[in-house]
Amino acid sequence: MGKPSFFIGSIGIGNGFKPVVIPEIGINHEGSIEVAKEMVDAAAAAGARLIKHQTHIVEDEMSSAAKKVIPGNADVSIYDIMARCALDEEEEKELKLYTESKGLVYLSTPFSRAAAERLERLNVCAYKIGSGEMNNYPLLDYIASFGKPMIVSTGMNDLASVAKAVDVLEKRGVDYALMHTTNLYPTAPRLVRLGAMQQLMDEFKDIPIGLSDHTLNNNACIAAMALGASLVERHFTDHMGRTGPDIICSMDKMALANLLRAAEEVPLMLGGEKKAAAEEQVTIDFAFATVVSTRDIKAGETFTASNLWVKRPGTGEILAEEYEKILGRKATCDIPNDTHIRFDMIEG
Repeated sequence: MGKPSFFIGSIGIGNGFKPVVIPEIGINHEGSIEVAKEMVDAAAAAGARLIKHQTHIVEDEMSSAAKKVIPGNADVSIYDIMARCALDEEEEKELKLYTESKGLVYLSTPFSRAAAERLERLNVCAYKIGSGEMNNYPLLDYIASFGKPMIVSTGMNDLASVAKAVDVLEKRGVDYALMHTTNLYPTAPRLVRLGAMQQLMDEFKDIPIGLSDHTLNNNACIAAMALGASLVERHFTDHMGRTGPDIICSMDKMALANLLRAAEEVPLMLGGEKKAAAEEQVTIDFAFATVVSTRDIKAGETFTASNLWVKRPGTGEILAEEYEKILGRKATCDIPNDTHIRFDMIEG
């Protein structure tokens, strides 16, 4: 079985590393290299460490029958959408170099053999595989033959289909991660099904597992990280005023910054055990109650509910939980009103 962690460029993924946030500009640039660069700028400004694109070479990706297939989130054919939004090789090379000039790793999803070959010519350091290509085992094997790390989305596929894909990756000996996905744009919260992500974790132990999300906010990704996701992905745009079929389920610069902050903080919140943290002592000192006299008590007098109670702060010697054990015992000395009782003030 694959490794519990690996690197994509300088970015560690999996065990021992914080969750990786993948902002996907995808086709949100609508075919404009300048808009794509503006999105890279926004992602870099938000603190992203990588950006993901989609590489479409429509004549190798689809047959002419695709001109009659209209996606659920569009009003024109999938062929027309991709033809409109695809960057040519020189444009994509320019985008990759621009991304890297900003200090970000450039990833892309190839949707065909020709697209994979282009990305290999561009010398990408890893590949992202979309859910629709996961069970395209010939293409999956071809891309795996390059020997580079792969992040594989598994939406619309059951565990048996995922296992076949894993077998392909294992035979090629590549490093890989798997991502649960629901391929609806947008995805309703009830259809996120984080239990499916947990199934992947149970079935493919020691493999980095994550969530590629298409809901309208960061909640699903944050919840996934709380359950141990090693990586999370959302579509990204520099601002929500852009047009395009994926904009509705995209995050903008502020949402990306918030998700990156969550990736830093959520892992720190996990684990622990149910007891006071040492750092809580400063709060214990004022928040806990200890046993206090409620009037003057003479030496030899019996402690009763009328002369003893429990009050803040918690700096006294006898905690409130010991109160009942003191009642009925006698004072060893005179005790002024409003005094925190010590054990040496109690007989026996």
